[in-house]
Amino acid sequence: MIELGTNHYQIVKDVLQGKKILDEQALASIWILDERLRELKRMDRIFSGVKFSRAVEKLLSEKESVMV
Repeated sequence: MIELGTNHYQIVKDVLQGKKILDEQALASIWILDERLRELKRMDRIFSGVKFSRAVEKLLSEKESVMV
């Protein structure tokens, strides 16, 4: 279970920098950040052009393949 107050940005950053492996906690953090971005885009079109880096997009695709 993910703790309240978990710094999802730092977890994903650590994965991208090779300081942390892509484990269940990291996948959950990526999912949470993806959901937050989707919500921002729904709230205001000013966020419509915001997207993750290619590296994070790759992790998102890995997350989806793990979930299947």
